[in-house]
Amino acid sequence: MTDTIFILNGPNLNLLGVREPEIYGSETLDDLATRAEERAKTLGLEVDVRQSNHEGHLCDWLHEAQAEGAKAVILNAGALTHTSLALYDAIRSIRTPVIEVHISNPAAREAYRHKSYVAMAAMGSIAGFGTYGYELALEAAAKL
Repeated sequence: MTDTIFILNGPNLNLLGVREPEIYGSETLDDLATRAEERAKTLGLEVDVRQSNHEGHLCDWLHEAQAEGAKAVILNAGALTHTSLALYDAIRSIRTPVIEVHISNPAAREAYRHKSYVAMAAMGSIAGFGTYGYELALEAAAKL
């Protein structure tokens, strides 16, 4: 096992800082990656931050995390959270712990966002703390 944490971001998260800043804030994905790298260093970890608008890439990366012996995966699957049985199956198919993260609080939003296939397979979930949720997930991953 390595001290690497995969941070995987799903559809539309490449638009952080531009997309609905009243919900997702003004921080960009690059800003988030920089903060995650800095926080990881203080925890003795490394991060591999990735983003894709394609479900299959996320599944492949979950498999890769296990194959490379990653310590954990932090996953913000975006809207795929609520629709993807493929991500559910991919998470269930690996032994690497997965921590679900959401910038907003899906439970406080539209009804269709209340069900999370990711949460049904993940070790735990962090939601509603903005991009700080990624740092909270890193702290949790460090304790695994």
